Amino acid sequence: MAVNGILGIKLGMTQIYTEDGTAIPCTVVQAGPCVVVQRRSMETDGYEAAQLGLVEFIKPQRVNKAMTGHFKKADAAPMRFVREIRLEESEKETKVGDRVLAEHFKLGEVVDVCGISKGKGFQGGVKRWHYRGGDASHGSMFHRAPGSIGGSSFPSRVWPGQHMPGHMGHERVTVKNLEVVKVDAEENLLLVRGAIPGPNGGYVMIRRARPAA
Repeated sequence: MAVNGILGIKLGMTQIYTEDGTAIPCTVVQAGPCVVVQRRSMETDGYEAAQLGLVEFIKPQRVNKAMTGHFKKADAAPMRFVREIRLEESEKETKVGDRVLAEHFKLGEVVDVCGISKGKGFQGGVKRWHYRGGDASHGSMFHRAPGSIGGSSFPSRVWPGQHMPGHMGHERVTVKNLEVVKVDAEENLLLVRGAIPGPNGGYVMIRRARPAA
């Protein structure tokens, strides 16, 4: 069983050009290096997975006693970003202490990228739910208000799930089926086609996309 993903940091967007001059927008991700901190098995946990930690500097006082012991058991340095990734069938067996690098992925592979979207704070219905809004002129007093949220006679209440103003963003988002357009093994960089969630400097998880059924 082998790891089918990696942890990384979104660095920003750029573009590369094909031989015919076509510009391809892509996102640069510092993918790894990662270390396997814990191994989940079918015998003890009921599923096959590996807990990866992204190797980066972190002050020891930033890590509580429980996580310090957890990393010490794996003989690994403390890490800020730790996530579990399921395993895929492979001849190579994943063990605690194994390194996962950007070269784990190949040019042209299709991946899914998970991250936390940018937080937008409290937003109204026009921005949050793309309400059309009312007229902007001719004495209209209805511009960006939400409008009716439930009739007075029926249903005489607000239905659950009704689109309303509120907190927008800062949610887990997965963008699927992005193509790997470049792999820089020396600098641990991956370039994936298109945009991925989160701000520059945000943590992301990259995993191989599941084949279509």
